[in-house]
Amino acid sequence: MVELQLPKLLTWVRFPSPAPHYMDSSTPNQSAPDVIRLASLETNAVEALLSRHGVKLHLVDPGAEIPGSYWGAPEAGLTAQGVYARSDTPIHSILHEAAHYICMPDARRADLGNRTDGDAGGEVAEEDAVCYLQILLAGELQAAGYGREQLCLDMDAWGYSFRLGSARRWFNEDADEALAWLRRQALVSPSGQLMCRFSQ
Repeated sequence: MVELQLPKLLTWVRFPSPAPHYMDSSTPNQSAPDVIRLASLETNAVEALLSRHGVKLHLVDPGAEIPGSYWGAPEAGLTAQGVYARSDTPIHSILHEAAHYICMPDARRADLGNRTDGDAGGEVAEEDAVCYLQILLAGELQAAGYGREQLCLDMDAWGYSFRLGSARRWFNEDADEALAWLRRQALVSPSGQLMCRFSQ
């Protein structure tokens, strides 16, 4: 992996995961990152979480292509209809795409219907906010056996690289601007509570 010196405004970078090299879940690859996937949790819990925030989770058959997947299967896909996932899709990927859907303005969300590449668009500040929001969303899956701590571990394992060395440290020590962005969009309350509404 190439070492990067991240500029002040870029607090993290996503390296491409090895996902395209093991797209066929029928032939497991031992090099696949050890992360929690949808099959490990109650699907209803994930569906209910996304639904509370106005996002529809669409389930895709095992081995099928995932509509709107930017990185390729098994990573989650993003379309105007919501988030798409298979049973082998990592939870962190589902929550990341859901956070994109929640954070993006209405016009860009509607324009997803004209795209097939799964590119959510947005500036660096919005992408940072998406990462912060996906960690908050994970906290709402604590009772289902997931949570913020596991999501941070999964992000590290999957290829997110933070200038402080880990997703957990970024969230706790280096994400003030991401949190401020979410508060300006009324997605997080002044007290830090996640709010169930879209960005305007």
